[in-house]
Amino acid sequence: MRLLLAPLLAAFSLLTSAPVALAIDVRAAVLRVDYQTLLPISRYDLRPEDLGFAGAALADEDNGTTGSFLGHTYETRAVATTAADAGEALEALLAEGVDIIVILARFEDLLRLTDRAAEAGALVFNALAPDMALRDDQCRGNLLHTAPSRRMNTDAVAQFLVWKQWKNWFLISGSNPADVALADSYRFSARKFGARITEERVLEYSGGSRRTDSGHVLVQRQLPNFTQGAAGHDVLVAADETDYFARYLSYHLWTPRPVAGSGGLVPTTFHGAHEAYGATQFQTRFEALAGRYAKPEDYNVWLALRVVGEAVTRANTANPMELRDYAISDAFELAAFKGQKVTFRDWNGQLRQPILLHDGSITVSVSPQDGFLHQHSALDTLGLDEPESACSAFK
Repeated sequence: MRLLLAPLLAAFSLLTSAPVALAIDVRAAVLRVDYQTLLPISRYDLRPEDLGFAGAALADEDNGTTGSFLGHTYETRAVATTAADAGEALEALLAEGVDIIVILARFEDLLRLTDRAAEAGALVFNALAPDMALRDDQCRGNLLHTAPSRRMNTDAVAQFLVWKQWKNWFLISGSNPADVALADSYRFSARKFGARITEERVLEYSGGSRRTDSGHVLVQRQLPNFTQGAAGHDVLVAADETDYFARYLSYHLWTPRPVAGSGGLVPTTFHGAHEAYGATQFQTRFEALAGRYAKPEDYNVWLALRVVGEAVTRANTANPMELRDYAISDAFELAAFKGQKVTFRDWNGQLRQPILLHDGSITVSVSPQDGFLHQHSALDTLGLDEPESACSAFK
């Protein structure tokens, strides 16, 4: 009985403590830019058609639970487009009066769409792009990030490896630009937390289908030879954002070592087997709605729209910039099924959040790790800290 009464009591608390509620209709959209890519290494990772959109549907349900008591309604449009047509799709949304937009797109497309949205006074959430520049000198005042940066992910891995006393790393990276950027981030994280890269090697991308042309028969012969004779190391760290080789590394090394990074122990915002901190109820509700397990993109979109719902409830407004101001204020916090409430960094719009480390089936650990301290928040040990950021759009 107490469990059944809990949501009602929470809603009653909001009604009695919040300002007099206004009838508010919140219209948002998820704009997903689809790119031509190779098939993933594993069929388990084939992209669902409703990627991101299912997270939005669950967020609308969650926001509507509290909103129904306050006279607030939530409706989120789901729009899939290409890079060539993304501008036109955004224009159509803006013309319809949609001014809260969650975008799943790469760096260049996200930036141009965000700049156009700013001209119309719209608020944008980045639910995909990990690029550091978006949190640094290329930040935008109307852009908030629920997707973690590359540095947050590599710091999360580095903290765990250092906590384990695996401080000597063998770094293998791919040759694509995203892989190069990820390798740079791992180098930075190694320096930041006192690890040492004993050797680096680059596995050149040769094109073709990773699953057939580079399947287990070839990999079983090639990877041991490729990793032979490496300098002494405790762990192999893979920088393979392209998803070309990293998940083949375990069991195929010349010298047996644990693997972390893009294969083995992988950082993520969320995955379908995460059950701690009450996440089971999120998972079961998502699976009942979507008929599949949640992907990180689903969670990032859900998180963005839950930020909107919480800000609308507390600030009693749907004005995009007023919502942004409330979200980055000290008054904002949101439960996110990660053991602690999440908040935004008011200097660059990045959501502070724990990073899960998983091995494909379970959550092995969660960063930040114990013993890594910060003067304001342990979550700020992950990613770009305020003195390091060149972002001035929030000042």
